[in-house]
Amino acid sequence: MDTASLLADETIQEILLHGEIELQGQFVLGYNYTFLVQVSAQNNSIQAVYKPRRGEQPLWDFPADSLSKREVAAYLVSQASGWDLVPVTVLRETGPFGPGSLQSYIEHDSEIHYFNFSVETKSHLRPVALFDLLINNADRKGGHLLLDADQRVWLIDHGLCFHEEEKLRTVIWDFAGQIIPNELLAALAKVKSALDDRDGLFGALASHLSLAELTALQSRCIRLMAEGFFPYPPKDRRAFPYPPI
Repeated sequence: MDTASLLADETIQEILLHGEIELQGQFVLGYNYTFLVQVSAQNNSIQAVYKPRRGEQPLWDFPADSLSKREVAAYLVSQASGWDLVPVTVLRETGPFGPGSLQSYIEHDSEIHYFNFSVETKSHLRPVALFDLLINNADRKGGHLLLDADQRVWLIDHGLCFHEEEKLRTVIWDFAGQIIPNELLAALAKVKSALDDRDGLFGALASHLSLAELTALQSRCIRLMAEGFFPYPPKDRRAFPYPPI
């Protein structure tokens, strides 16, 4: 069992925010620069994924230098919903290559991903599908779902989320047309309530997202609650990421 799994989220946050960072390696399969690091503080040491802002490649449709902030925003929304799908993620102002996001690393088998999940595991992905709808995930690849040793699903790579325009691209369309279960609607209601609090989730997200993006997030939450079902893939734009893994 990895060290991080034994620690409370609050402790992990403190370590990520204030601990000493040591570079261990680079993830080479990706568009942006991403590093594996060891972060040590409070007599604890954990592995984390470091995504420096200066390593973000420019995109035509997302603002420059904003992807690491979106990683943190996804974690905050995940926590507000109660689904706890995203590993602890913080924005670190100091790092080996400058400011960027730090996310607790999840031990997993890289050969296991959405496309070879068991039928049972896939049947429990409704919160994942709804989370991506809520945050308007433009890049939910199959390899962005990690299965840890306890068979718990974790979600990573949320730099392309929260755009004010509809951009959902995901491999998870398993539940299209199905009714959203009441317990998931209740989770959306929690997010809506938190977003209504300018000193709560709304205020926390305002450090990472634009006002237009926050307004769009609120609108998506309200729409999903009102419609009450998982939508079908849109026919007027690309609905699947490339590559799919």
